[in-house]
Amino acid sequence: MPVQRSGTTVPLRPARRSRRSLIAVSGALLAVLSLLFTLPGTAGADDVPPRGSAYLGMGVIAHDGQGGLPRSSRAAQSEGVDVSSHQGNVDWPTLWSSGVKWAYVKATEGTYYQNPYFTQQYGGSYDIGMIRGTYHFATPDRTTGAAQADYFVSNGGGWSQDGRTLPGALDIEWNPYGDACYGKSPAGMVTWIGDFLNRYRVLTGRDAVIYTATTWWTQCTGNYAGFGASNPLWIARYNTTPGTLPAGWDTHTMWQYTSSGPTVGDHDRFNGAYDRVVALANG
Repeated sequence: MPVQRSGTTVPLRPARRSRRSLIAVSGALLAVLSLLFTLPGTAGADDVPPRGSAYLGMGVIAHDGQGGLPRSSRAAQSEGVDVSSHQGNVDWPTLWSSGVKWAYVKATEGTYYQNPYFTQQYGGSYDIGMIRGTYHFATPDRTTGAAQADYFVSNGGGWSQDGRTLPGALDIEWNPYGDACYGKSPAGMVTWIGDFLNRYRVLTGRDAVIYTATTWWTQCTGNYAGFGASNPLWIARYNTTPGTLPAGWDTHTMWQYTSSGPTVGDHDRFNGAYDRVVALANG
């Protein structure tokens, strides 16, 4: 209300908010806006991992979940592991003593990344006595399949007929950096994969292993069946059985069954005894 001052009516001024109060209100508003833009199903910039950090099975739990450990089986199976830069320097003697006899090591990703721990991991597994191979994490939205096969083979993804080297593996799964199918139609994805596999065979004389999950394969290739006759399947499923396989494969060659195993989290089983691992290495 107005006040009298020396015969003059002076209106009261509204109380001036302090700068600290304004800052507090602005901060609260920003927090609300941040919450609105990071609701489930959305991904902020901070949620995207750095390029090169992808690894076998990175999206399995998020998309397929996980269940129990594999059921006991009368069929002989040979234990393996897969590693990337996330494992750093690997304790190969401990793995060997625990019964792990084969391994796959991440060599490359796209045409822009090489595993900085590759020498210790690839050489260390060989030195302890394991049969080992390498894998390439595919990024089909970046460069062609042939270009990535060239990069892979030039940076550790080759094959030698020494009885200790497994054929290279193409890790093709959910895109950790964006759209699950890398912005490709099923037909476009099949073409990209075929380009990689054809180029790898030209360069090495071997058919590459395909690592994937049935749900991703169904979504992003339309459950294409054309690679099963020539390329061994490495299926990803963290449950009691490998489950339904992608079209074209009647059986799997390898199965990544957990990401929480001892010493190295990612553990795999070869669908056969150790002599079948040797047979795959020998072609």
